[in-house]
Amino acid sequence: MKRRDLADLLLLAAIWGSSFLFMRLLAPVFGPVALAFVRVAGAALVLLPLLLWRGEGPAMAARWQALAVLSLTNSALPFLLFNFALLTLPAGLSSVFNAATPLATALIAWVWLGDPLTRWRSAGLVIGLTGVIGLAAQRSLTGAGATAFRFDANAALAVAACLAAALMYGHAGNHTRRYLRDVPPMALATGTQIGAALFLALPAALTWPETAPGPGDWAMAMALATLCSGLAYVLYFRLIAHVGPTQAASVTFLVPVFASAWGAMLLGETVGLAMLAGGALIVVGTTLVLGMWPRRRAVPT
Repeated sequence: MKRRDLADLLLLAAIWGSSFLFMRLLAPVFGPVALAFVRVAGAALVLLPLLLWRGEGPAMAARWQALAVLSLTNSALPFLLFNFALLTLPAGLSSVFNAATPLATALIAWVWLGDPLTRWRSAGLVIGLTGVIGLAAQRSLTGAGATAFRFDANAALAVAACLAAALMYGHAGNHTRRYLRDVPPMALATGTQIGAALFLALPAALTWPETAPGPGDWAMAMALATLCSGLAYVLYFRLIAHVGPTQAASVTFLVPVFASAWGAMLLGETVGLAMLAGGALIVVGTTLVLGMWPRRRAVPT
């Protein structure tokens, strides 16, 4: 992985770490469907002029069928599912379940694309998941940064929604590699947001909140749209093009770390030794999945 790719990965993790805080605050205000629509529609309005200015509109239009599928599995349905989950789950815990994405991506790549699961990459997936499970257990037991959390039927549905969204993200990364590898990242990001907005427009209109969201809510929604969807998906699709879907999906290992950091800075959440230990495991697992360590030494000839 090049330094630019690593910088993109860290920036993307920081942005998506904040997205769970936004969704947790906004899902009760807008509702899951309306918030998903506002997010993708706002991102599309920001990205479309940039796409046209770059002259990449034809690249998007030529692959509209594959982009339509990607719009559903990479934006419309995952956003809707996470918004639903965040009506029940704390933001940090939801970001932890999202870290199942690299495992889903690797398994789908293995079955569908024949991408081998190397020894070190498999070890990285196991170590990273161990870290996020430990972080989830620590946050659930202490209730850090959230009201008291009780696991019941609603919580079980919320967890299932998170895991279903992670599975869709896993499919989306491999779908991009299989059918859209030659499409520029800006065209991918714009096309998916436009497609998702079209899919969600009617359901959002039917479920629009009766009480109008306030100016502060709209400001946070626009930040969610422009940063966490618009900019974030340009970075994500660029990573897929440079390092592959499994390595790009490993960003979700880092998202809980940044979500915890944002919670500590903005919401006064405590950061204990258990959280630091879980974060260390996540970082080790991510480096293995990315192939950054251990490195093979060249054999002299």
